[in-house]
Amino acid sequence: MDTLESGTLTVPGARLYFEVRGTGPLLLLVPGGASDAEVFRDLADELATRHRVITYDPRGISRSVLDGSPPAPWLGTQTDDAVRLLDHLDGPGGEPVQVFGSCAGGQIALELALRDPRRIRRAVAHEPPAMGLLPDAARYAAFFDEVYAAYRREGIPAAMDMLGAVFGGRPAPSLPEVTDNSRYFLSHVMLPSSRCVPDVTALAAVADRIVLAGGRESRTHDIHRPVAVLAQRLGREPVEFPGGHVGYAKHPAAFAAQLADILAAG
Repeated sequence: MDTLESGTLTVPGARLYFEVRGTGPLLLLVPGGASDAEVFRDLADELATRHRVITYDPRGISRSVLDGSPPAPWLGTQTDDAVRLLDHLDGPGGEPVQVFGSCAGGQIALELALRDPRRIRRAVAHEPPAMGLLPDAARYAAFFDEVYAAYRREGIPAAMDMLGAVFGGRPAPSLPEVTDNSRYFLSHVMLPSSRCVPDVTALAAVADRIVLAGGRESRTHDIHRPVAVLAQRLGREPVEFPGGHVGYAKHPAAFAAQLADILAAG
């Protein structure tokens, strides 16, 4: 690993913990769900040989402490946080940035591409849970409502067991993390992130800067369906990465090699 820098950025309503590794073109890695920067540690170490890699804990997650209420609206606040972090580390209107986001982080990556297409050189969205794009969107909205109700009624383990249905019937993937953020995820992230519907018309205008991706082992899972639909609607060929929904954590070297090649081509 190249030199690691870490710090905290104060933003409205929170303090964001971040880490920076390596030198080269800027690359922002955006975690999803209950994950913090730790989920990208091995991937970031691999990518730091070619990039200045930024990772962070989203507000309310692990070391990014809230100073007020949880964010509302979720997507707008998360995107604002990412922009403020880039401004802090590279100055407003700094060099072009490439972004990789997985799961809920993929929703943020797409929104960043829309927010400032001149600054975002390439956005890779890996299995964003945009279930509202699907023809049976109402069924998934009801499903996530049921998971939330189970969490409130029976607790975290019952809800996480139910959530496995969108991961091929298996338990939700276990990932490295500084703190268990399951409660915050179920309370404040799951519903808004699964109900965000990307603006397909707006994305079509920047489609040449977007890479839609998923896991080779998760392509039959429900969580993979939105990215396949979005790729079809944008006329893009989806990219398959090693592993499943969390291949970046399970196969960091192979994942990083493929991601670095995609970013270099952009």
